[in-house]
This record gives sequence, structure tokens and C-alpha cells, in this order.
Amino acid sequence: MFVHVLSNPKDNRNAYIPLEPILFGNYTALIRMVDVKLLELRNGLRRLLVEGTMENKIKACVDKVVTVWDGAAGLTAELDAKGQNPRQAGGRIKMTAKEIAAVKYLFVRNRVGLGVLEPLISDPYIEDISCSGIGQIFIEHKIFNSLKTSVKFDLAEDLDQYVLWLAERIRKPVTFRNPIADAALPDGSRINIVYGRDVSRRGSNFTIRKFAGTPVSIFELIDFGSLDYRMLAYLSLAIGNGMNLFVSGETASGKTTLLNAITTFIHPMAKIVSIEDTPELQVPHKNWIREVVQSTKADDKSGAVTMFDLLKAALRQRPNEIIIGEIRGAEGAIAFQAMQTGHSVMATFHAASVEKLIQRITGAPISVPKTYLDNLNVVVLTSMVKLPNGKMGRRITGIAEIVGYDPVFDSFTFIEAFHWNESTDVFEFTGNMTSYVLEQRIAPRLGIPARKKQRIYAELDRRAKILKTLHEDQEVVGFYEVLDVLSKAQKEGLF
Repeated sequence: MFVHVLSNPKDNRNAYIPLEPILFGNYTALIRMVDVKLLELRNGLRRLLVEGTMENKIKACVDKVVTVWDGAAGLTAELDAKGQNPRQAGGRIKMTAKEIAAVKYLFVRNRVGLGVLEPLISDPYIEDISCSGIGQIFIEHKIFNSLKTSVKFDLAEDLDQYVLWLAERIRKPVTFRNPIADAALPDGSRINIVYGRDVSRRGSNFTIRKFAGTPVSIFELIDFGSLDYRMLAYLSLAIGNGMNLFVSGETASGKTTLLNAITTFIHPMAKIVSIEDTPELQVPHKNWIREVVQSTKADDKSGAVTMFDLLKAALRQRPNEIIIGEIRGAEGAIAFQAMQTGHSVMATFHAASVEKLIQRITGAPISVPKTYLDNLNVVVLTSMVKLPNGKMGRRITGIAEIVGYDPVFDSFTFIEAFHWNESTDVFEFTGNMTSYVLEQRIAPRLGIPARKKQRIYAELDRRAKILKTLHEDQEVVGFYEVLDVLSKAQKEGLF
């Protein structure tokens, strides 16, 4: 597939135009003819549906009912005076090679793919696809940023019909009584659907957060400038020694991307249980139990399985690490109880600062007792920021350590271990020689005596040098490549 990205001086957004056969001809009649012919031959096609991918099966079926004919371009799909279709004289449907290729493309796009959205889904450089109602669809592109596509819905009825079809495809049907659905597409991308004009005045809408086939690695985050080697070394010490960690930030700040990347620091022999509303996590470990919330119809909650239920079940599975996709409600209290009982917990959280995170955790509906909050050791803050060069980028703006709660003054104490300097785009180790987590929590676990606790900083520097050597000298970059190298190092006690 080819794409044109065209500058539009009359619009804030440039245009994204996928080049498809539909731009160069009307194939509706030919598609209908092939559909009818396939229905007539359905019994004889069964042997074609045994092996191969669904795409290859569909193409093989089309080959069974069409034939190449150089003069087909001059024929129409209309019946002649004798009531016969000239394209079907002789049994098979006559088409040019170009028409056959177009019909096969459209069959695969609409039967295997997501119809008009398939060109956008297929582009690995697209991060978000947004339909805001009637009109054109918008995308967020990794290179060209915000773009307006040529894909659009002109009529509310067409948009509603597509949304209903899409919801059926992902097995999360929507109705007027239950108009909202969250689910995962076949490729793992996350989708949110809102159906009908009763709840969305511009018509049905949907948003797709694209799924990366291979997770971003810790070293790719280094290349993006999201963090530095000392921060990676710090996170490796925290995660490797069972610290409880939240990745917190605003929408589209890279929380899940970062959480996926740092799972490579979990010991390769660990048993991991992940709990998600919509499956997004990609934990690379073999002993990984992946739990997903089970939703039900709006008028029947008896069969619902919530994050709260799954988290309670996870405590009985003796995991070494519990990873929660995002804490939003009552499951937060259970997560902190899990921390109390010695389980290591990692999660994402929607808050732009440590202060706001504390307010949300201790307030309704999460309502974690304030005295429990010191079970959370590390908070990693992520954000989409404007860089000194004027461009936008994702950065870890800070790493904070929760020290404790003072009931006398009703206040919390936390220390900033790392800070991003927005004027220089440099990460500052503000917790150097003053880190509470490194000195009081991790150093004792590594057998470092209290009087020599500052040796932990030498260990951090050693790890940072190892990570830098792996990346810059040995050119280790890919997610699974990083996992393999670190797993060997962890097994040998070197990391």
C-alpha cells in the first residue's frame, strides 16, 4: 500500500491519503457478482478452507470464480437483451488482471481486515486513529504528527452501521441501552466505541490506540531521550529487589510503553500475574498469567468479573509480581493490601504529579488508608512535553520515593530521586547520596551494612556502565534481545 501525505496551507493539519483501488474505480458491482458466485459454489469451496492464512483462503476462493480476459474492461455488469450478464458468459466472471487484484484486495480488506480503516491499521507509523463523528477520520503519526485522512463518513447511518459491524467483529456488541465498549482488536490495539447520537451529538465515534507488535525496549527509550542510564540502573535495582512501583502520568504520556519496557528487569524465574481492563501489557516472561476483566450487558451484572475480583484471585496464585494495567477504583485498596502482605506490585496510574496521585489514592473511590501509602516505594512520572528544540517528546519528568505519612501534621513525605531539567533536556540525579529507597530499602536486601549503606551508589553506577556498554558498544537494542542478555546476567548474579 502507498500513501500520500500532502501539505494543506488552508488547514492546520496536512492530509493523509491511502492509495486504494476504490480511488480508481467502482468495484461494488464486481464484488456483488463474486459474492453471489461464491455462494453458488460454497460446497465445492470447502476443501480450500483447510490450510493457509485466512487471506490466502479468500484469494483462492476468488480465483475459483474469476478468469482473466483482456477485453473485460469493455464489459459492464448489466444484463444484456437476453437477460444474461456478459461478464459471466461461460461460467466464470470475466475480469482484467487489474480488476482481479482490486477485488482480492477489497475482499481481504473487508473480510479479514477492518474495512475502510484497514489502510490506517496497517501503517506501523500511526499511533492513534480517531473518529469524532460524521466527517473525516484523524490520526496521530509518529513522523508527521496530527493528520486528517481521506477516510470519512458523510452520513450518520453509514457511521452507525460501521460501528455496529466493528463492535460485532471484536465481540463487544453495542446497543442503545449499552452504547459504550472497550476492547482489543485482533492485532492487540485498544479501541473505545461510543454508539448512537443519544450520547454523542455528532454521531457514533471511536478511538483506536495502535498496538506495537514488539514492545519498545529500555534502550529504545534511551534513543528517544525518555530517560538515561542512571535512571535505568535505579529502576533495575528497585524492580529487581521487589519495590512497589507506579508509573503515573497523563493520557498518551507513555505509561504503558514504559511499564512494558521495564518488565525486562523482573527476574526471569519470577511468576507474574497481570490484570487489565483492556489487554495491552506484553510481559516477556514464560511464567505469566494474563487476566482480563469480563464485562457484561448493562442490565445483567451477575456474570461480571471486575479488576477487584481478579486481584483478589491473584493473591491466591502466589505470584512474585502483580502488574495492574491501570488502577482506577476499589482494586487500588486491594493492591495496597497485596503490598502489605509482601507481594510486589507494579501499575500505571492517571495522575500528573505525586501530590495528585496521593490525593486520588487516598480519596474516593480508591480510598486507601493514608497509613498504607508508604507501601508504595517508587513513583515514576511521565509526560508529553515541549523540548528545548521546540519539538514534542515523551520524558520521565521525575522519579519520586514515598517515605511515609505523618499523622500529627496529616502530611506525606516523599523525596525526588531524579528530575528532568526542561531547559537543558538533561536528567538530574537529585537523590544522589540522599535516596531513601536505595539506602533504607534496597541496600539491606543486598547485604550492605547500615554503616556502609552508601555503597549502594557504587552499585548503581556499575549497573549504569553495564547498560551503557550493552547499548553503545555491543549494540543491544531490541526488546527480546535486551531480555535475553539481562536474563543471562541475572541468572549468573551479575545484574
